[in-house]
Amino acid sequence: MSDIDMIRAARDRIGNNLRRTPLLSAPALDEIAGRRVLLKAECLQITGSFKARGGWSAVSAIAPQIRARGVIAFSSGNHAQGVAHAAREHGVPAVILMPKDAPRAKIDNTRALGAEVVLFDRERDDRDALGAELAEARGLTLIKPFDDALVIAGQGTLGLELAEQAARAGVTEADVLVCCGGGGLTSGVALALEAEAPGLRVRTAEPESFDDVARSIAAGEIRRNDRLGGSICDAIVTPQPGNLTFPILNRLCGPGLAVTEEEVLRAMALAFRHLRVVIEPGGAVALAAALFRPRDIVGDAVIAVATGGNVDGALYARALQTLEAPGTAA
Repeated sequence: MSDIDMIRAARDRIGNNLRRTPLLSAPALDEIAGRRVLLKAECLQITGSFKARGGWSAVSAIAPQIRARGVIAFSSGNHAQGVAHAAREHGVPAVILMPKDAPRAKIDNTRALGAEVVLFDRERDDRDALGAELAEARGLTLIKPFDDALVIAGQGTLGLELAEQAARAGVTEADVLVCCGGGGLTSGVALALEAEAPGLRVRTAEPESFDDVARSIAAGEIRRNDRLGGSICDAIVTPQPGNLTFPILNRLCGPGLAVTEEEVLRAMALAFRHLRVVIEPGGAVALAAALFRPRDIVGDAVIAVATGGNVDGALYARALQTLEAPGTAA
């Protein structure tokens, strides 16, 4: 199980190999939300998402003689790129299983990082079984996207950064909204903030109809999504919370939030207009909750984590078009 010592050790292994991403704000966003909004722009991370942290943490911790055989991961794109980047920098091969409907930009970027990409059907194929088969056949080390203690520890390094940045911004008590799929980032950040900034309460943010984590926390036991496809927020659509992540989420996180796809698109557009940052749909869910769920948030300030910025041009253009819609705020 990951803990604060593992997170601090992951921070030491990462060192200066990844970016310390900024905490951004804009008065116009504060006005929409009715409170101070701070955005942790992890969309500016190397590979375009927080997944670079977990990838580096896991790859760097593998014994060199085992790591040399290569690693394997399955992902809709962001974990893929994180693991592929870490593998390339450590000089080892990477095989990545990606769903056929993953954004083309993510598939292309993963290949550009030197990884071998194997495509599968997320509705019909068992990615866990495919990954296990390839790992055994080739002697590869499997790095899971969220239910892996070293991955959770790596993602938790974002929480260590956030604790310091929030304190410098004068925010010691606030809801911290995190885009949540399987819970690797959310659980890692929750562990880090529990130790370093206990006044910052983590809450999950998910797309409506794919809010398995919120429902699981409410029930006190794991709940599954009814379906796995059909959402623009592909980066955070998973079957259910992880067996390692859920106990952490259940213990440390407040009630989860869910937003519509239209709200996600508007949040993407508003982030571009007021912060000049590009956020992908799955990475904009937390900002959407911060802006459009004000009655469900406690306190004078809210922190949202923008988890990724890897979005296809056509979809991003669709998001920007929401700025022209009648009645669109700011």
